[in-house]
Amino acid sequence: MSEQFMFLPVALLNQHVLTEIRKCNDFTINHGLQLSETDIHDLVEHRKEALERNGRIEFGGGVIQKIIMEFADSPYIYQDIYMETLTELQECFYYFKNESLEEMSDDELIHIMKKYFDDVCQGSLEFLNSSMLENYCRDIRYGANEYRDLNGYEDNYVDFLDWDNEE
Repeated sequence: MSEQFMFLPVALLNQHVLTEIRKCNDFTINHGLQLSETDIHDLVEHRKEALERNGRIEFGGGVIQKIIMEFADSPYIYQDIYMETLTELQECFYYFKNESLEEMSDDELIHIMKKYFDDVCQGSLEFLNSSMLENYCRDIRYGANEYRDLNGYEDNYVDFLDWDNEE
């Protein structure tokens, strides 16, 4: 009997998240992006799996709505890859939230992800995950202060982009 009550809060939380994601469609449709009902349910399921993989828990609606709203105007996201991109960004967020030792708020991390994704990474999720955010979080872990100033910090990595042109 007690096991039935354990699932009630999770079910209510999932309903809340589903509703919040549906509301995001009202905004993202202006950018040519929309999630189907199936996509919304899949995104919530991926959220659960990503939280488990990264050893995290969330109270409340989580960050997917913030990610959707922040990335809606990205020139590198279009309808055909929208769901896959959101799934990867969500996974990326939870992983790097751990890697940054909780030194950044959710909003700060999402903003940094978007800035790098649109600028230096030019829409490459692989580059965002494997280089930009990894370097950023490493600097946080080792106490470097440059990561606090996003204006110009990414310039430190521009040389990294041209590594194959050096002789």
